[in-house]
Amino acid sequence: MSPTDGDRDLQPASARHTAILGALRAHGQVRAVRMADELGVTHETIRKDILTLEAHGLLRRVHGGAVTVESVSFEPSITARTEMTAEKQRIAAAALAFVPPTGAILLDSGTTTEALATQLPHGSSLVAVTNALPIALTLMGHPQLTVHMLGGRIRAATLASVEAWALRELQEVRADVAFVGTNAFSLEHGLSTPDAAEAAVKGAMIASAQLTVLLADHTKFGRESVFRYAGLEAVDVLVTDEGMSEADARSLEAVAGIEVLRV
Repeated sequence: MSPTDGDRDLQPASARHTAILGALRAHGQVRAVRMADELGVTHETIRKDILTLEAHGLLRRVHGGAVTVESVSFEPSITARTEMTAEKQRIAAAALAFVPPTGAILLDSGTTTEALATQLPHGSSLVAVTNALPIALTLMGHPQLTVHMLGGRIRAATLASVEAWALRELQEVRADVAFVGTNAFSLEHGLSTPDAAEAAVKGAMIASAQLTVLLADHTKFGRESVFRYAGLEAVDVLVTDEGMSEADARSLEAVAGIEVLRV
């Protein structure tokens, strides 16, 4: 470390801690490298700050940074999922490139997959299978689509069908493409979500498709939730926004073999 770096690291720790917690409140996660650049300190200093804040129960450390304490198990209601709206619309528009002209697609529950459903071109003659009531209702506005709604218990938090009926029906499905969302994904833990029943359906959808396209804004990366339902190697394409750094995108491509599209 150069003398200049050492001098920069002498700024008050309390100021750095306030900045880190402020970034967490705004974005739900912080990347240590980016935080170090923004504050003009070394990566090691930020790492120590994160360890201190974790010891006080103010955040949770993950690979490359930190996430909010509640991010592992917290699940907002369907009506509260309004964050990153513009990014989700761009992601959905870019994902249209992976919609086949004919055949069958799977759409799991989520606001980004719902955005994709609203943007499907009219006149499509696809078979669309979903476990999400809002998506099924949206797809019914396309008279040439054949829409299948999976049965099962409807979760109030997501309006998605889950459990045995949904899983049994997915065993009989072979789709061209599965478009899936996620609450969290990381290099270490793969794709994960707070609810076990929803995780099982998401995993079954991935297993039922020839191609899996993950639709996830950059705030989901580096997070981990309770129930893992697939490794990153199960994902063929990630469509995300430009908030994901070029370095993170390259890591995903190199480590997991995922094609990453940033829009």
